[in-house]
Amino acid sequence: MQLLHTLGCHLCEQAEALLAPLARERGWRLVQIDIATDDTLLERYGTRIPVLRDPLRDLELGWPFDAERAGQHFAD
Repeated sequence: MQLLHTLGCHLCEQAEALLAPLARERGWRLVQIDIATDDTLLERYGTRIPVLRDPLRDLELGWPFDAERAGQHFAD
């Protein structure tokens, strides 16, 4: 799972904190990707972060979300 974020984003920090227990429970490896390092990502997600993304299934969930919604959205 990818968490698209950028430094200094308080919503991104909230998303990371609420996703950490879910990631442990589900066995997800949560990879944080800073959109500021890639112009394409910045253009696509600049006003939408944080975004939780499963690149293998091409699924995304944009903020606002909670752990329950994220778990349901990415159920196996």
